[in-house]
Amino acid sequence: MSSRRELTPLQLDALREVGNIGSGNAAVALSTMVDKKVLLSVPRASLLPLVKVSELVGGAETPVVGVYLHINGDASGSMLLLLEENSARELARLMCPDAGGDELDTVKQSALQETGSILAGSYLNALSQMTGLLLKPTVPGFAMDMAGAIIDFILVEISQSEDHVLVIETEFDVLDRRIKGHLVLFPDLGSLDLILGRLGVSG
Repeated sequence: MSSRRELTPLQLDALREVGNIGSGNAAVALSTMVDKKVLLSVPRASLLPLVKVSELVGGAETPVVGVYLHINGDASGSMLLLLEENSARELARLMCPDAGGDELDTVKQSALQETGSILAGSYLNALSQMTGLLLKPTVPGFAMDMAGAIIDFILVEISQSEDHVLVIETEFDVLDRRIKGHLVLFPDLGSLDLILGRLGVSG
């Protein structure tokens, strides 16, 4: 792919619609999980060069939490839920209200993995329904490190990825607390074009 690749407004609208459906499904699932009303903002979809992913959270040296998983099936790749450290702690407190302290212990890490799995699964289910493609997520992994280190780790895991990633930016609102997250899709070579073609908005 050319480093200058951009999605057309029609393609972004199609991917944003997938994000809307996925966010709606995720909000219901998360509300049930925490027994509180969870609102997810209308997601923003954008295409970014790989080298700029860490800028989403303030740079390569920003401490972040990442929940990542691989996608198998008709289209393949990886997904990453990227949260700034403070947002991750806030989200963990909401998921585990009885767990004291700010430390992201094993219980809280597990809750964040489950949240990432719900978000990624909801998005992939919406994508499957709209494209007819089989998209199977793996069990998610958890990482807490600098943004650049987490992204480098994922890139090592991926053998043939596109030069660009699809970013779905969304915000959670729970009890008037706002948590911002980025769901990043690292498509394998050819997967993004396949998805756009199935959405009827191929370039």
